[in-house]
Amino acid sequence: MKYIKLMRVQHYVKNLLVFAALMCSGEFFDTDKIIADSIAFVSFCLISSVVYIINDIRDRDKDRQHPTKRYRPIASGAVTVRNAWILAILLFVLSMAANACVLHVDSTLVLLLYLVLNLAYSFGLKNVPLLDVAILVSGFIIRVVYGGMVSDITISNWLYLAIITLAFYFAFGKRRNELQKGKNTEAGETRSVLKYYTLNFLDKSMNMCLTLAIAFYSLWSIDGKTASLYHGKYLIFTVPLVLLIVLKYSLTVEGDSDGDPVEVLLHDKVLLLLCVVYLLIMFGMLYL
Repeated sequence: MKYIKLMRVQHYVKNLLVFAALMCSGEFFDTDKIIADSIAFVSFCLISSVVYIINDIRDRDKDRQHPTKRYRPIASGAVTVRNAWILAILLFVLSMAANACVLHVDSTLVLLLYLVLNLAYSFGLKNVPLLDVAILVSGFIIRVVYGGMVSDITISNWLYLAIITLAFYFAFGKRRNELQKGKNTEAGETRSVLKYYTLNFLDKSMNMCLTLAIAFYSLWSIDGKTASLYHGKYLIFTVPLVLLIVLKYSLTVEGDSDGDPVEVLLHDKVLLLLCVVYLLIMFGMLYL
């Protein structure tokens, strides 16, 4: 169980973005494409665990000073640094092996780009304001690009922009709550980059990104290619539901939350239900 916790399996939900391009293309039931994306999903889950493990190894001393992160396997001493490195190397090899099954050279480069960017983040770039957020956002985009690449799906520019701006909203929200909680705990701020941010700046940035995300999603929903998919012309009517979802997320994330999108989603039953309803409606419009 301690190794499962170290791999942060619960964060694999973010890797479902690998299926985003295929889901929105109207080709979800293409057997070859769904198999390719499923393999890509496994590969990305494994490589993301490598990133989490290395990050925990690097931050183990700081994590011991954090009110909640001190319970992580490496910080708490439940897993030794040596065993953590062995697991990280094993997962990397398995990820590359799974990726090789899709027989797509460019996808390997994208996967390695994700690894390099996140290692650069762990080894210092996380202390550079705005660049730290940009790297977090790149992880979301790379997931979408990777999934579209292995399944040979061309992704709408509007969808790209919607995901980018929404990812920035999530990233700024995470920093906002880290800053807020850093000021409200005896442990103080444990992330050095937080000294460059203010709550006012983060709030304004979140509002800007959220506004743009809704606008770009609306433009994607009325795009000619999107509207041509089955009942795609009705996707514009999902905009109010998307607005309700992000408003509920905002309400939760600005409360007693650490701002992590996965943690917020998994612990907010109403938000989770709204997301499930949205996905079912989307699936029905695009495929039934």
